[in-house]
Amino acid sequence: MKYANEKIRALGAYAFAEIDGEVARLREEGIQPIDFGVGDPQDPTPESIREAARIGVESRARSGYPSYSGSSEFREAVAAFMKRRFGVELDPDKEICSTIGSKEAVFNFPNAFIDPGDVVLVPNPGYPPYERGTLFAGGTSYFMNLTEDNGFFPDFESIPPEILRRARILWLNYPNNPTTRTATEAFYRKAIAFAGEYGLIIASDEAYTENYYENKPCSILQFGRAGIVVFQSLSKMANMTCYRSGWICGDADIISVFKKLKTNIDSGTSTFIQDAAVEALFNTGYQEELRKNYALKRDILVRALREAGLPDCTPQGTIYLWQKCPEGLTSFEFARLLLRKDIAVVVTPGPMLSRPAQGVDPGEGYVRFALVPPVEECRKAALRIATIRKL
Repeated sequence: MKYANEKIRALGAYAFAEIDGEVARLREEGIQPIDFGVGDPQDPTPESIREAARIGVESRARSGYPSYSGSSEFREAVAAFMKRRFGVELDPDKEICSTIGSKEAVFNFPNAFIDPGDVVLVPNPGYPPYERGTLFAGGTSYFMNLTEDNGFFPDFESIPPEILRRARILWLNYPNNPTTRTATEAFYRKAIAFAGEYGLIIASDEAYTENYYENKPCSILQFGRAGIVVFQSLSKMANMTCYRSGWICGDADIISVFKKLKTNIDSGTSTFIQDAAVEALFNTGYQEELRKNYALKRDILVRALREAGLPDCTPQGTIYLWQKCPEGLTSFEFARLLLRKDIAVVVTPGPMLSRPAQGVDPGEGYVRFALVPPVEECRKAALRIATIRKL
């Protein structure tokens, strides 16, 4: 850290980098852990999408730099997907912008809309780039605790007036990582009214809308457009984490400002990657198989955790389980227990995804399982986890 500036020094270790370190240490001891820590699917990207990428490499051999906002084919595919899936009509030219996955867009977004000292309202626990993008933009994060008592929804009424006077952006994330909660129409309408009252931009991270079980999640754009943008990604939707393909869509004025920011940061998503994304968005038959696969892994792990004497953690959506810890164990103690050589299961302790706020740490007392190992690995993990009751 000798040469690091103040912002870098203010950062702790990125949560998932620490998890990678734990996995590496176990492997150095000759143990192959089953890794539920990082939400990176280990099942392959569907064949038709991989084939579209292969074809794209050749057809785009002389294409040069990609468009900052995405190819017309990609933006039209996004518009068609949003119309088909949510009934939301978007102008491909004015209301959609390609992003390099959603992480870069989430992190960079505050740079276009806040000034130093402004406040960004951030769900807690939540995706670390909400907070870290705010930090790098010179803003301050106000953490909205998501707890079992409030149904894992932010309590807007509890936010102090002095915070609201300085607030500029409201981050939402449903289906929620890590709590797995899915938003209702009533909640989204409440959030829109709240944001309108205080002049807030709603930044809705909806990267898990296609990772559902029994009930299809909705999009906030079904209930409003002014002052609202949605962040989407093909990473979990189509097992395309390595492709880095996503988009931001919604209010044309906000999209216009974001495009201006983006032209000064990167050179757009690779064109052959966009070709693969077009295939993923138009031919979505693979999604049903992915959902069945996640549901099978969910059932295997949830059953094992119940057999181990833990509270039911059946998720509403996403690819995660938000599991309460055994009574008397902290999140880190439970995670370390699962790392015992005879269990060798890697999870993310809740506090690695949260911050102490308003006198509590809402991540404490939980661990997150990412349902990313193949089914057979999940079965092995379940057999080991079920023995916890005997420890």
